Amino acid sequence: MFGIVRPCTHRLSEGLRTEWMAHLCGLCLALRADHGQFARIVTNYDGLIVSVLTEAQTGTTPAGRRTAGPCPLRAMRTAPVAKGEGARLAAAVSLVLASAKVRDHVADRDGLLARRPVAAAARRVAAGWDRAGARTGAALGFDTALLVDAVDRQTGIETLAGPSTPLLTVTEPTETATAAAFAHTAVLAGKPQNAAPLAEAGRLFGRLAHLLDAVEDREADAASGAWNPLTVTGTPLTEARRLCDDALHGIRLALREAEFTDGTLVHVLLAHELRRSVDRAFGTSSCSHTGLEVPQGSFGPPPGNPYGPTPGGPAAPPPPRPPRDRRGLIAGCLVWAGLACTCQMCCGSYEDPWSRERREAPCQDCGDCCEACDCCGQCGEGCCCCGDSCGCDC
Repeated sequence: MFGIVRPCTHRLSEGLRTEWMAHLCGLCLALRADHGQFARIVTNYDGLIVSVLTEAQTGTTPAGRRTAGPCPLRAMRTAPVAKGEGARLAAAVSLVLASAKVRDHVADRDGLLARRPVAAAARRVAAGWDRAGARTGAALGFDTALLVDAVDRQTGIETLAGPSTPLLTVTEPTETATAAAFAHTAVLAGKPQNAAPLAEAGRLFGRLAHLLDAVEDREADAASGAWNPLTVTGTPLTEARRLCDDALHGIRLALREAEFTDGTLVHVLLAHELRRSVDRAFGTSSCSHTGLEVPQGSFGPPPGNPYGPTPGGPAAPPPPRPPRDRRGLIAGCLVWAGLACTCQMCCGSYEDPWSRERREAPCQDCGDCCEACDCCGQCGEGCCCCGDSCGCDC
């Protein structure tokens, strides 16, 4: 799974974590339902934002959820997942942009794609994804030709780019594609007044996606001789960081102008987690209120022994553990693979693949939930990303 917005589930409240997984699984299952099992390979963290935006404008309804069967990526549990037009639009966009990513790797002759038979097969797969995305987009009133045209223009722009080329000229096609996808969520939600601010948020999100990809790949591209916009245009990292910070600020302003029925998850992903993505890419941290205390109840029980003696009373014995059915070898291995691939074994807590016991991950230090959350430090109501509702206007 690729994407720049990769929230650690340890930082999300239980409600937000459930909602985020509902959209991630909904995107995956929408790809399978409309385009077959193989299409699920394009499931990505950024594509689900389209589904999140659609539901944030309409509100969560029983008709927008269904119960999905057990899956190794959910430790073989059932779960409520998002369904409907938002998930299908996310699937269409993911297919077209994944196709663009494949063609970009073919053009760069990356790895096995340097071999002609492999490159030819990859191009056929990419063309199939383009057609599949176009079919779903047409059913939703969304013309994916806008995305394909942006991808095609990207190649020409990169061919002509040089040291005198402004960096934002190179990022423009990506900005145009994501702006169109974000704006169409307003059409699906029946809120045309949101189209303009969401298009602006999408444009800046596309800019960030392009810039962060360039920053993260800069050293590897230099070693392999691959094309990189920062290197080709001679843009220093300081200027790239300034553009990213400006884009972050612009996204927050654009989201304020949009009307949401429940914009909590949108705010957490595009205001808080996106800031973390920028800090991660540049290897920095920019918390403006590190002294803020975080409620421990947001992420688990307070430290200490919950069954210890209470003041003035005897010690209470711990309750007996409920019996759990152990999984077999093969089922446990499948669950283990799912937990490992989704990083659930790295952070937070998870269910043991075989014994079903709750386990604590080795990495519990995911950072303060308010880390890199510079907007919340300006309100006096604590960190608004720690709960299911935002406590400050940021």
